[in-house]
Amino acid sequence: MRILAQLAVVIVLAAGIGAWYWSAERGGESAASGGQFRAGARPVGVVVAKPRVDRATVAVEAVGTALANEAVVVTPKVSGIVARIAFSEGAQVRAGAVLAELDASELKANLEEERAALKQARRLLERARALYRNRAVSRARIDQLEAELEAAEARVRADEARLQDHVIRAPFGGRLGLRRVSPGALVGPGSTITTLDDTSRIKVDFRVPESVLSLARPGLPIEARSVSYDETFHGVVKTLDSRVDPATRSIELRTEFPNPDGRLKPGMFLTARIAIDNRDGAILVPEEALVAQGATHFVFLVRDGKAIRTRVRIGERLAGEVEIRAGVAATDEVVVRGLQKIRDGSAVRVIAPGQDAPAGGTG
Repeated sequence: MRILAQLAVVIVLAAGIGAWYWSAERGGESAASGGQFRAGARPVGVVVAKPRVDRATVAVEAVGTALANEAVVVTPKVSGIVARIAFSEGAQVRAGAVLAELDASELKANLEEERAALKQARRLLERARALYRNRAVSRARIDQLEAELEAAEARVRADEARLQDHVIRAPFGGRLGLRRVSPGALVGPGSTITTLDDTSRIKVDFRVPESVLSLARPGLPIEARSVSYDETFHGVVKTLDSRVDPATRSIELRTEFPNPDGRLKPGMFLTARIAIDNRDGAILVPEEALVAQGATHFVFLVRDGKAIRTRVRIGERLAGEVEIRAGVAATDEVVVRGLQKIRDGSAVRVIAPGQDAPAGGTG
């Protein structure tokens, strides 16, 4: 009997809870219906804006590292002792300027000896030719002396070339780096004397998606910024790589920036914006008018006192604006404030931006 009594109590409690829940649900539905009715009867105050028709610049953003227009590590061609350092660190030099010299005293002595032998060979040949006119020497002797003269000339040229290899010159004009050797040091072809960079122009390689390959071309303008300077540097696309990277599905662009004051340094990190196309007559709306739902975008248009939820296809995002490729006409009015209180078909009343907050829904 106790068990039956307890069971009856449980059944009564369950029935009571169910009745309370059903009543609460009905009440919520009634409240919602009433709210909807009020919303329909009382227009929501919203602020609207007309689309702006202007040029939309299609751009991609990328990052890259600055490179000198020309760059080289200055090294000697031959081994030897550094006899003289002829440059100052950080100096601007012209092509062909002497940077350093290696000791060539022995080579110079050999060269003097070869030049003396060359003079002797010329005298012997001249004397033999004079005798040959009188048939005092044979033609074979003349041929022999001519061959000896050519050999002497070749030895002199070879020694002169070796002597030039002991003089280290700038291969092009540019700015020198730090000095890496001292006079008296033994250096060879692998030794670093200094570095030389032509920074009158700076090259930067950027990677962009292959999806813009049809629009990317030499001559496109590019804007770049560095954390080192609070300014924008302007350059152009010089060329495109011949291949798309299959791993990243991107292609490399080589860009060039004039750098007459040398402010951009090789190795600097740059962020860039490359304008790859311009679309005239683009429909632009304020960014706050856009409602995102996953990958889909909407705006609310005001027509005949009602908010019309309209799906749109967006294009470029500009400073505070979004390009609308489809869904909005230049004559439309789009809601920019009060979006939180409206839905498709809501009655709305256009108010001025300075009026009381439209978020209240009463205007």
